[in-house]
Amino acid sequence: MSFSFLLGFLLFVGIGLWFWRDSLGAREQARAASTRACRQSGVQLLDDTVALERLWLRRDRDGRLKWERLYVFEFTDTGLRRQVGSVLLIGWRVEVLHMEGGDLLLP
Repeated sequence: MSFSFLLGFLLFVGIGLWFWRDSLGAREQARAASTRACRQSGVQLLDDTVALERLWLRRDRDGRLKWERLYVFEFTDTGLRRQVGSVLLIGWRVEVLHMEGGDLLLP
């Protein structure tokens, strides 16, 4: 095993671990934002979780390249009807939170 192969492998693993940790933090931000929005709207967040729908690169307000993630979640107002909401993050910052029924929340 050559030194350059080992160095490349370690770099690849390091980038993978960084991306995994960054994704966990972003998901937690999206979950916290959706929980807060559901509590404020008087509805119940179902399954207490969010799911990643899209992932792409985008520039933030300062022009830096960051991951843009779109998470979706489900909530109910009556216990019988499921509705869908979404949280858009750039990096770990919540940009837009939308809840089915017309609620559009901007932080």
